Amino acid sequence: MGVAVVAVLVSVPAIVLWRVMRGRRELGTSPAERATFETLHTASLAGPPLRAGLTADGAERASRHLRALLGSAALAITDGERLLVYDGAGEHHADQAFEHAAATLKDGRTQVLTIDCELLECPIRQAVVVPLTTDDRVVGALAAYGQDASAGLVRAAQEVAGWVDSQLELAELDRSRTLLMEAEVRALRAQISPHFIYNSLTTIASFVRTDPERARELLLEFADFTRYSFRRHGEFTTLAEELRSIDRYLILERARFGDQLQVTLRIAPEVLPVAVPFLCLQPLVENAVRHGLESRNGVGRITIVAEDAGAECRISVEDDGLGMDPDRLRRILAGDIAPSGGVGLANVDERLRQVYGDEYGLVVETAQGAGTKVNIRLPKYHPGVSAR
Repeated sequence: MGVAVVAVLVSVPAIVLWRVMRGRRELGTSPAERATFETLHTASLAGPPLRAGLTADGAERASRHLRALLGSAALAITDGERLLVYDGAGEHHADQAFEHAAATLKDGRTQVLTIDCELLECPIRQAVVVPLTTDDRVVGALAAYGQDASAGLVRAAQEVAGWVDSQLELAELDRSRTLLMEAEVRALRAQISPHFIYNSLTTIASFVRTDPERARELLLEFADFTRYSFRRHGEFTTLAEELRSIDRYLILERARFGDQLQVTLRIAPEVLPVAVPFLCLQPLVENAVRHGLESRNGVGRITIVAEDAGAECRISVEDDGLGMDPDRLRRILAGDIAPSGGVGLANVDERLRQVYGDEYGLVVETAQGAGTKVNIRLPKYHPGVSAR
């Protein structure tokens, strides 16, 4: 029963959109339809505050809507250690709310309690206390207070608690996703940095005596590049910031390779403000330099293109280097084998899929002796993606 309720409530935005698309027709013509819409709307208001997890702020902002769903005189939410919120009548019972939840927090069972109160006008006489769980662990409790604990209130409290559980599980998934992405970015930094830092410092050192001013300029570019790469805030940045960092990287690499490295950039101004995952392009450019140029003789060319494509931004990084066996590339992206040098192609592909979905993974065109072109499609606007 709980699963069915969750499925309905999660689909609230789609239902509302369908209603709006029908034009100006009244939202429901019968009392039952209007009641259904009001219930779904109330649930949609209670959901967002809980997506941050079981916190005092989230519980306080969600409590009024949850109490409206239950139709109870009062509602209390606790975590495993304290009362997070008491909302509604009989506030003098708030000090006892955590004690009311104690048995449920201990054994995870629904409890029906009789509340002693000397105030004749107090509407709080009974309470239904139900557990809140994530990953089969009791993390808190929800208590619905009223004149009597009817079978209907017990069932409603269990259903609402089940829906709250689903929001808390989504919050856990969000946290896990964030931690995973942070770990992957750290891994990416570890892969890129030692190789690049060594070569950059060696190049800068070579100019210290022959061209001190050039060495100073390169050292400033190196400092700005590393400051950006090792920043500790934000999963996302703008395409403009990512390209600015890549430009610093290429300045340092051109100092190393000289005329052997030729770079062409074609960037549409319209896509510069688009939010992108942090360090999603840098590994592709470094991959082009390392595998496209370091292992070949003569001039190497890299072309970076960012185009406006309606609702999407399309980016490509292409080199005319040695290329790669397509079957080996497939195995690298699948995680079956580690790439030589480990510059992070699979890392970027996985992060793009996690953020935008599988349809937004890397598309790579390559063959041995034919160079490599890496293509990325990014939606300009995507829920949860912001460079702020």
